[in-house]
Amino acid sequence: MSITTRKAALSGLTMVGVLALLAACAPAPSTGGSSDTGKAASDFVPCMVSDAGGFDDKSFNQLGLEGLKAAADKLGVKPISVQSSSDTDYAPNITNLIDQGCKLIVTVGFNLAAATKDAAAANSDVDFAIIDDSSIDASNVKSLVFDTAQSAFMGGYAAASYSKTGVVGTFGGLPIPPVTIFMDGFVDGVNYFNKQKGKNVQVKGWDVASQNGTFTGGFDAGTDAKQAAQGLIDQNADVIMPVGGPIYKSAAEAVRDANKGIVLIGVDADVTQTDTANADLFLTSVMKGIKPGVEDVVSTAGAGKFDKSPYVGNLKNDGVGLAPFHDYESKVDPALKGELDTIKAGIIDGSIKVESPSSPK
Repeated sequence: MSITTRKAALSGLTMVGVLALLAACAPAPSTGGSSDTGKAASDFVPCMVSDAGGFDDKSFNQLGLEGLKAAADKLGVKPISVQSSSDTDYAPNITNLIDQGCKLIVTVGFNLAAATKDAAAANSDVDFAIIDDSSIDASNVKSLVFDTAQSAFMGGYAAASYSKTGVVGTFGGLPIPPVTIFMDGFVDGVNYFNKQKGKNVQVKGWDVASQNGTFTGGFDAGTDAKQAAQGLIDQNADVIMPVGGPIYKSAAEAVRDANKGIVLIGVDADVTQTDTANADLFLTSVMKGIKPGVEDVVSTAGAGKFDKSPYVGNLKNDGVGLAPFHDYESKVDPALKGELDTIKAGIIDGSIKVESPSSPK
């Protein structure tokens, strides 16, 4: 189904979300977490609560869990993770982890913000880290947020370059900042391609100016997600970026049913690596470094060095990026890789402006 949002409302949500980022931001985490942590205290228990997409979403929940496990292995501790089936599970799941003696609880996703804030306020002796939200100003809460508009800009440029029909599309799970930031960057990247090349590739499914677009109403794979993808296919889109965890799986079904050579662009993870069964459908993926970010915060907390300063992933610190073209390497314009390298450098040095109402500041 389609859900329409208003720019003013989204911008208001976003401003609340970025206020906490006005403090000094943490540096990018190293790929393997902190190198000086060693073993954790014997009573250190790192824990995680998933969003409703679940830990098998091949996307941000899975990446978060991988980061938790990697850090726990290095620290020599046993992590605890609980999966949420709906938003009503968030608060009880957090309480359950607190009752089990968790010292650090990582909550995965913007939708867990309210439950995380309440739990942190009531349990000052427990540290929290939340992915994709920066609205909580508390000494025991660290935010991990990502300026994916930057990498999605590159994804949109690549989509426009690859498209044979001159139409590309995107749709989301819910109209929340961690979703719409991808869509904003994607559309702006297509527009930048048009400007540079004198083309007129159209984008269906999202309008940046009005902040209106197509959403499924959740992050579950199923009929709504497949219909959203089919709606874009019916409008002649031959490159589609679904934004919202498992919803891409239903888009893949629609693409296979259409059998028109349509390709997908993944989000969060390099989906060719997390979902090899559908790897042949992905032109590329717009990635964010959830796994190393979680691994770092768990490692530092385990060493007794928890730091509430927010981490903001961007192109400059490799916190976001564009995956390789994999099977499509020989099918894209030979000049595309060089053009993307130039665009990346321009975004980093500020000569190419990439802005979204949902971008962390």
